[in-house]
Formats: sequence, C-alpha cells, structure tokens
Amino acid sequence: AERVGGRNDYLGLSNHPQVIASVAESVTRHGMGPRSSPLVAGHTEQQGLLSRELAELKGMEDAVIFSCGFAANTAVFSLFGQGEDVEVFSDELNHASIIDGLRLAGRSSKSKVSVYKHVDMEHLESLLQASSAARKIVVSDSLFSMDGDVAPMSQLLLLKQKYNFFLALDDAHASLVYSKQVIGFFHYFSDFAGADLIVGTMSKAFGAHGGFVCSSQEFVDLLVNMARPLIYSTALPDPVIAAARASLRLSEDRPWIRAKLWNNVRLFEQTTGVPARSPIVPILLGEEERALRASKELLLLGFHVPAIRPPTVKPGTARLRVALSAAHEEEEIVRLADAMRKIGVIE
Repeated sequence: AERVGGRNDYLGLSNHPQVIASVAESVTRHGMGPRSSPLVAGHTEQQGLLSRELAELKGMEDAVIFSCGFAANTAVFSLFGQGEDVEVFSDELNHASIIDGLRLAGRSSKSKVSVYKHVDMEHLESLLQASSAARKIVVSDSLFSMDGDVAPMSQLLLLKQKYNFFLALDDAHASLVYSKQVIGFFHYFSDFAGADLIVGTMSKAFGAHGGFVCSSQEFVDLLVNMARPLIYSTALPDPVIAAARASLRLSEDRPWIRAKLWNNVRLFEQTTGVPARSPIVPILLGEEERALRASKELLLLGFHVPAIRPPTVKPGTARLRVALSAAHEEEEIVRLADAMRKIGVIE
C-alpha cells in the first residue's frame, strides 16, 4: 500500500538516514542499554541529555521520560488528580490515557472530574464558576488526535488568569508539528506556551518511541519519586533515545521538513475540498460499516487510510482518518484525492 494515509510519522523522520545512523551507532556502542527501572539502574547519559532537550523545547525547567505516552498521562493524572480539594476539568474528546489516569485518581481519593464540551470555553467557564474546589486543574489535548483541531489556547490562558487553575496539555500530536514560525495560512501558536505541564510522546512526529512530561522542577521531582508507571517500568532502550534526539535535531536544523508537511496539508485541502486544519484530517462517514468498507476499498487502490470507529469515537461518527506527512510526495496526495472520489467518500 502507498504511504499516504495511516501513520503518525508527521515529519517522516522514522526512516530518515540520520535517525537510522544514530540508532545503529547507539546499538553498536551500547546494545539495548540497561534493562532496569530508571530509578534502579536505567537512567543513562543519553536519557539525561534528551530530558534537558525536551524541557528546552517546551520552555520548562525539567522533563522526565516514560516508556510511552499512555504511561506518562496515567502517571500525571492519577497522581496530580488526587485529593478531596481537587476538581479536574477535562475536554470531552481528550485521549483515553488522560481519562484512565483520572479514573485511577478517583478510585484512590474523593477528587472530582467535570467534563466540558469539546473546545467549548463558555461551558468550561460555567463549570469553573460553579466549582468550590481549592485546587482546579484543566486538561486538554493540544492537537486532538481524531478530529485534527487544536485547543483554543488564547481563551484557555485568559480563563487561567481569571480562575487561577493549573493547566495541563497533552501535546502528543503537536510536538514538532508546530513551530514558532508562521507557516502559510495556518493557525500560529508557540508550542502552547503558558501551560504548567505538558505531556508528550516521541512516537508521533519524532518518529521514535516513548513518552515525556515537561514541567517545573518541583512537579518533575514529584513524578520521578511517586509515579508508579515510571518507578515500576523498564527504561527505554538507548537506541530509542538516540532516535528521538536525532529527530529533534533534524526538526530544528531543517525547518523545510516542517514546511513541506504544511504544504502537503494545504495541497490535500485544495485537491479534496475537505477543510484541513492540521496533518490529521477526518472524513466523517457515520456508520461503522461504511467507514470499514471505504478503508478496504482505498487499501485495494493502494492507500492505507484507517477506519476509526467506536469506542475510539462516538457512535455514529465513524470516519476515515487521513494522517499526512512530510514524507508524502505531491503526486501521492493528488492520487489519494482521486481515489477518494472514485469510491464516493468525497465529491
């Protein structure tokens, strides 16, 4: 099948020669690295360097690396969401790992979780006004993984000033995708500056693997000493760390890679007529059977565009999820648009 459509390798770095060379060198020198918990014997020099680089990327004091993004989110929200004086306000389309972390917090304490309508700041403010909790936490994806839209950061920050809440963002799908430069006509924001804590992953635009949390020194130290998904998991292999560091360097040294991604997003919108706000473009089809059938038909035509259905999305909102990448060529995107017209999912 063609590369167009299904992967979250937004910058096309997972197969980049420099990433591969960095992994090969790390394997040759260190093998798979220490096979132990980070707190026991698994924290290497390379992990320390990557932690500092991630903190700098997000404008935070420090960072800690987890085995995956799911582990990072469950660690953060199961720990920080605890307490009788805590109320957490969560966007209804937040990732499952956030939801599971909050469920764990609720089981171990009397904390409260209020869900606000997707990116609806009026609804969020009404919930904040009604809350008597001493500590308020607002959590949102930055780039929503199944809808491709972004959190309204300017409005969130205004509410943060007004209600003095702790703002946590899941930046998994946005890390490295957005920069501090305006690209074309797309919405500009500076790595979601203003958050108190950012959860990310290296399995998307980094083209590697693993999760991370960036925050103040105080909160990172708390996670290092109390987060069970970190304490009781084996550290990431050093070659994976090498891949992430190489990808981070490439994203900074070669901004044209990111520019190509956004050019591909614009081209997809122009050739399909489907609004594209990010590299994630959902094609809503409604019924599960229709989405599955469309995905199969596209695969037979040479394009991997996965069908997304409940429980990942709400019943009646099954969809095709197009994931664009800087690795895609323009002619591939044009042919994908033609294939989608051929099977009747776009006009």
